[in-house]
Amino acid sequence: MSAPVSAQPLLSPASAEVVKATAGVVAANAEAITGVFYPNMFAAHPELLRVFNQGNQASGEQSKALAASVVAFAVSLIDPDAPSFDHVKTRIAYKHVSLGITPEQYLIVGKHLIEAVAEVLGDAVTPEIAAAWTEVYWLFAVILIAEEAKLYQQAGVDPHRPLRPYRIARRIEETDDVVSLVLEPADGGPLPQMQPGQYVSVFVDLPDGSRQPRQYTVSSTAFGTRLQITVSRVKGVGGAPDGQVSNYLNDHAKVGDVLEISSPAGDFVIGDEQAPLLLASAGAGITTVLPIVEHLARTQPERQVIIAHADRTADDHALRETVLHVARHIDNFSAFTWYEKVDPDDEASAEGYMDLSGLDLPPDLQVFTCGPLPFMRHVRSSLLDRGVPAENIRYEVFGPDLWGPTLERAAN
Repeated sequence: MSAPVSAQPLLSPASAEVVKATAGVVAANAEAITGVFYPNMFAAHPELLRVFNQGNQASGEQSKALAASVVAFAVSLIDPDAPSFDHVKTRIAYKHVSLGITPEQYLIVGKHLIEAVAEVLGDAVTPEIAAAWTEVYWLFAVILIAEEAKLYQQAGVDPHRPLRPYRIARRIEETDDVVSLVLEPADGGPLPQMQPGQYVSVFVDLPDGSRQPRQYTVSSTAFGTRLQITVSRVKGVGGAPDGQVSNYLNDHAKVGDVLEISSPAGDFVIGDEQAPLLLASAGAGITTVLPIVEHLARTQPERQVIIAHADRTADDHALRETVLHVARHIDNFSAFTWYEKVDPDDEASAEGYMDLSGLDLPPDLQVFTCGPLPFMRHVRSSLLDRGVPAENIRYEVFGPDLWGPTLERAAN
């Protein structure tokens, strides 16, 4: 009788012992390592500046996310009690597919990442340690390359030509700082298959000559021949620069312009089961809510849906009326809002942080939450306190993922 095949790749015994002995040191220096890795890689391969989000580079979020991912993967190889890496793997693979990452680029990343380990740790990196962590990286790379190959094949996308031109057919001013762009394929072809809650990467050529990608949720596909993205203007906080792409699209994108866009990606999608849904969002997270509500109104109008949204003010609450209009076609629907400042004549909204303690939550509740990380942590802890199982709480992160339990454990 043959032995069962493990879904998790295995380190060689010698490398496993080395990784167990050095994981703590590497984890403690992981952000320093990625802080060296990215500048060195971009200096050698400036073409990659057009693929990586330079806003996340400037904030340090991308370095922290990469460091946490590699360490979490290494820990999953040596600790049978570590959280599963599968969900993280899927989220990374979807992001890479939306950016057109190819297997050849893993060679570049591997070279510069291992060199950065040696540079930061210096003489502590023996040949045995270098070999063990090289093995970790290539196991990491191989499972991602395989997952990405599957996703490219499912989408019918050539990874060397991952983008399509879309023409802006309509521009909708949602609020002072939020614009929706209705897009249609400029090549005359049909829309790709997509699921509500997925996103696309939008590549924008900026006035300074640089090219930058950003991911935006497909906020509506109501008519089936066009897709809509909704872009919230990112304003720099604490000395950080304003968002290049979000501000450019808000200020300059006009009807007739053509943008290059990836196929839809992401795993923030609802299943076909009939369990009640809580959609908890804040700020730009509302963009994930509308397509899910549209989908349910068309396919499961009998399913119970609770929407909870938090924002600065009612004027900042994008897509509110559209969501409520579509939700009229759902039999058992309720909506709750919290604003930092409530208008005097608004008797339906609450003031302050989202408070889920008073909501009547049905059993078997499935939760989808999207918004800033502190908000989602607040939602998750509130619902765990009320007995909602952790596995029933799904999330979407705009930017590098540092919220999932696997990555939180590695990052702290």
